[in-house]
Amino acid sequence: MLRGVNRNASVSRLAHGRLSPRTQVLKSNPTASDGQAAIQGITGWRRLVLWPFGMLLRLWGMSLRFEESAEDLRNYTKNDEPVSMVLWHNRLFLAAEIFRRYRQPRPMYALVSPSQDGAWLTAFFSLIGLRAVRGSSSNLGREAASALVSALRAGNDLGITPDGPRGPRYVFKPGALIVARRTKTPLLLIGADFESAWRFNKAWDRFYLPKPFSKVRMRCELVTAEQLADRDGALDQLQARLVELNPDRN
Repeated sequence: MLRGVNRNASVSRLAHGRLSPRTQVLKSNPTASDGQAAIQGITGWRRLVLWPFGMLLRLWGMSLRFEESAEDLRNYTKNDEPVSMVLWHNRLFLAAEIFRRYRQPRPMYALVSPSQDGAWLTAFFSLIGLRAVRGSSSNLGREAASALVSALRAGNDLGITPDGPRGPRYVFKPGALIVARRTKTPLLLIGADFESAWRFNKAWDRFYLPKPFSKVRMRCELVTAEQLADRDGALDQLQARLVELNPDRN
């Protein structure tokens, strides 16, 4: 249960996309729990500055040529229940376009760091139709975990980068698995193989930025709730499968 909040009212708001789960958690307490720093936000002119940048990146994403198999497409568009979509942090540029092409109109929430960097990312997500749960994926705090669980139970999707926000790269932290096991909902493992992309080799995740109008081979593997029963075994398998779905070309 979300601390200090009527649970039924909270879930109702989540289901209609009117209030992000982390905003609900922090409404009466602007400082994160479990010893975390206060949640940082972006307001005023800073949000205005982001608008043209957000539109540019939306057009950039729309220019990409996604290719997927019939099975991958079925998994991407699975809509009979909410899912957690899982992709490596260095493929994060694709998140908004994946949502736009495959998952609308079901709302999607992303776990975003409470830091200042996370504040900019949250503001950007709001421009492209994604919503944020503010918390640490490396140490999934009680309130953040409760908010993610509430979002799924209210019928919303989640987007999680299991090696974010600061790595190590390609190490699958247990947050996504914990939430999926608690809600008995499936995971969608996302793969992307870039035909042509810039890579930021000095960044911890060696971030990929696909070139406009380039081709991206998209993969999507469904992992059912039943396949997650053995937590330790599932964690190793999820990491191995996600690495295989996302080959590094440079």
